[in-house]
Amino acid sequence: MATGYLEILRVRHAARLLVGTLVGRLPNGTAAIAIVLFVRAEGGSYSLAGALAAVYGVANAVGQPVLGRLVDLRGQPRVQLPAAVLSALAMAVFAFVGTEPRAAAYAAVAAAGLFTPPLEGGLRALWSSVLHREDQVHRAYAMDAVAQEVMFTVGPLLVTVCVSVWSPQVALLALNGLGVLGALSVVVSAPSRAWRSAPREAHWLGALRSPGLLALLGAFLFIGIALGSITVASVPYGDEHGGDHVYGWLMAGLGLGALVGGMAYGARQWAGEPARRLRVLVAFLAVCYLPLTLMPGPVAMTLLAVVAGVFLAPAIACAFVLVDRHAPAGTVTEAFSWLVTTFTVGASVGTGLAGPVVETSGAQGGFAIPAVAGGVALLVLMCTGRVLAVPAGGAVVATGSENDPNRALEPRLGSGDRA
Repeated sequence: MATGYLEILRVRHAARLLVGTLVGRLPNGTAAIAIVLFVRAEGGSYSLAGALAAVYGVANAVGQPVLGRLVDLRGQPRVQLPAAVLSALAMAVFAFVGTEPRAAAYAAVAAAGLFTPPLEGGLRALWSSVLHREDQVHRAYAMDAVAQEVMFTVGPLLVTVCVSVWSPQVALLALNGLGVLGALSVVVSAPSRAWRSAPREAHWLGALRSPGLLALLGAFLFIGIALGSITVASVPYGDEHGGDHVYGWLMAGLGLGALVGGMAYGARQWAGEPARRLRVLVAFLAVCYLPLTLMPGPVAMTLLAVVAGVFLAPAIACAFVLVDRHAPAGTVTEAFSWLVTTFTVGASVGTGLAGPVVETSGAQGGFAIPAVAGGVALLVLMCTGRVLAVPAGGAVVATGSENDPNRALEPRLGSGDRA
């Protein structure tokens, strides 16, 4: 698998696009943690911290599909870079204004979330124009999922380091500045400037006219709720067991577990229907959230966080395949943006829900939410299994003239293997 990754990264533009996208997504990937720590430093309550993080997430959820559709229609440079600059400026306003007046704080956080550029969906739209072999495109999806977990592992540590060395305000400013540089690196590249979406049928629903995509989004809403609630529930646990650095290790543990799980998942070929496999992965994900309610010491709790994250990246990688298969032609960026949106909405609901639960029931009550949310996600997948199933023979990668790789096979599978 490592040899395959190196082969992809040696292709012209591939490493730059991957690294630029990851750096560009740092503000979004660390926003909830950075906002929570900043609000606490300003003397705000857990409820206020959760509410502001939720507002950011909801605004991000609104902006992602809108910006994604604009990218499909107008191209990447005209949308991605201006959005990144506006988002960073809004977060800078929040960093300097603080939590008072409340209206200004909420408005700034909302604007930062609304203008977050859809770099994640944009990268997946670019892979087929950069990597011209079908097996490389498949492997790139697996590498993409693993690389995200590197960001979610390193991101929390970057936030806590900035907070420890400087302040939560500096963390907000520095991470958003890096985000602009990452977006700039992507949009000035030749593949981003040349990319055009496949022809699309005019429809006001866009990618949402696909029933399979809607079913998938319904499940990932609750997976997002699980992750968002862990973000907030870990704060009081950290306060009781050593402070912000414990909180950072818990968040990094979740990312590390997902990284390990993603690498293991991408290291082998998978047979069978991906929708069925996704149900199994989500079931394991829900079960692995349960031990968090035991709340042992920091070392053991960090290990439990690693275990809790193991099945996240495989579930996301499997979801990539289903998004590709069910997205209507010409809506690839928008479809992936909807996945990001739904995940973010769920995380925002989770942070907003966990705040009051933590204040009334403590951290243990907050850690109970992920297991429940994971169970509901599994129930959604079980109830929509027929909708998510793809007819045999329908897995064809649209490479070559179309840059929209709809109906792509499972990462790591060759054209002769059926996912």
